[in-house]
Amino acid sequence: MQTLIGIGAVLFGYILGSIPFGLLIVKIKTGKDIREIESGRTGGTNAMRAAGFWAGLLTAIMDIMKGAVAVWVAEAVIPDVNVIHLLAPVAAILGHNYSIFLVSRDADGKLRFHGGAGGAPALGGAVGFWPWSLPLVFGLGALVFFSLGIASVTTMSVALFVTIIFAIRASMGLMPWTDVLYGIIAGGLLLWALRPNIRKLLSGNERVVKYSLNGWLKARKEAKAEANK
Repeated sequence: MQTLIGIGAVLFGYILGSIPFGLLIVKIKTGKDIREIESGRTGGTNAMRAAGFWAGLLTAIMDIMKGAVAVWVAEAVIPDVNVIHLLAPVAAILGHNYSIFLVSRDADGKLRFHGGAGGAPALGGAVGFWPWSLPLVFGLGALVFFSLGIASVTTMSVALFVTIIFAIRASMGLMPWTDVLYGIIAGGLLLWALRPNIRKLLSGNERVVKYSLNGWLKARKEAKAEANK
């Protein structure tokens, strides 16, 4: 019975993660399909591009709650099995990135699952394990974003910060080491989802937000180069 409950908790995490809040919010506000805009992802960053700041913020909040609720439900229904507490938010990230509600066929007839990159639900899972993860990781992530101005790097940094923070806490005996494993697995999933962005980073073609130190320096350099022509 406990095994079935554990499987149910993990499946719940996946289904919860699959709810495409970004698509729904953008559709309600603008009538547009977020999958046809910019990156095509359903997360907060693309929702902000598609429908403005508040749509992006609301999407991010709802996506963070996916991971957090997955942990809380798993802890409530099967409190003594840490591996289920870990797998439930991992399933939420998978659902977010590969939503069961957003399946289509490509030109070759193969099934394709749409979704986001997983940064928000990854942070949410960390919040479920330790609520103070939210201000810490959010603050560090904001520092990365407004310094480098690259959304994909900010997303990847979420799992790195979670892993570091959890490792420090685990070494102090404040949480089990299995929680650190969550950060490592989440990082792997984010890297996999962001493969196209990583290729752009390596080629120097990744988008840089102008409202950042890197964006300001880049704009200044381009303006100087233009003036010297």
